Amino acid sequence: MLDDNDITINLLLLGRTQSGKSALGNSLLGSSDFDSHLSPSSVTTSCSFGCSCRITGITRRNGCELSLRVHVLDTPGYSHSSLSKEQVVQTVKTALDQHFRDKGLHLALLVLRADLPLCKDENDHTIQMLQELLGPTWKNFTAVFLTHTDKVEEAGFSEEEYLHAASDTLLTLLSSVQHKYIFVENKAHTLKQKRVTILRKIMDFIRQNSYQVTSI
Repeated sequence: MLDDNDITINLLLLGRTQSGKSALGNSLLGSSDFDSHLSPSSVTTSCSFGCSCRITGITRRNGCELSLRVHVLDTPGYSHSSLSKEQVVQTVKTALDQHFRDKGLHLALLVLRADLPLCKDENDHTIQMLQELLGPTWKNFTAVFLTHTDKVEEAGFSEEEYLHAASDTLLTLLSSVQHKYIFVENKAHTLKQKRVTILRKIMDFIRQNSYQVTSI
């Protein structure tokens, strides 16, 4: 938080390799800060921090429009093509301490591909990682982003039909984070068009949490 007409939110991107984390981060920032492209190996090998310019038209408080600044920490994926699980966790911990130690973290955005099933082993590893990074209250500070939904639509599923057919593993995860989830396509032009909608939903999640932050 800054002055009465300015608000800053701190966001952490997590997810497996090629899930679309960096593309989502670029959309949130309105920039191309994070390297994002198709690759046979993991693209992100270290944490990257980005800050947006002031954004208007997203949120209001007490009838007044606020200027929003977005701080985003992009992270290496898991499983990683060149880093061990322990190296990924330690890299993220170090970056969290560097960038969010003083102000805290508003929300971790867990990025999952909607076109790939969430297996129990992967989910268990994800939850373990979230617990290591955010502590026992991780559920309060985590939202799920389901990317590549254009492929889900091509398969003939609406969002409701997709969730109806989803695995118990995914449904349990969504329930554990109080159904804080968003469906997004992963095409750059679509993400750009949907930026305001995505940011408004993120602000809704943060307001539901009374603007609390988790200590790092």
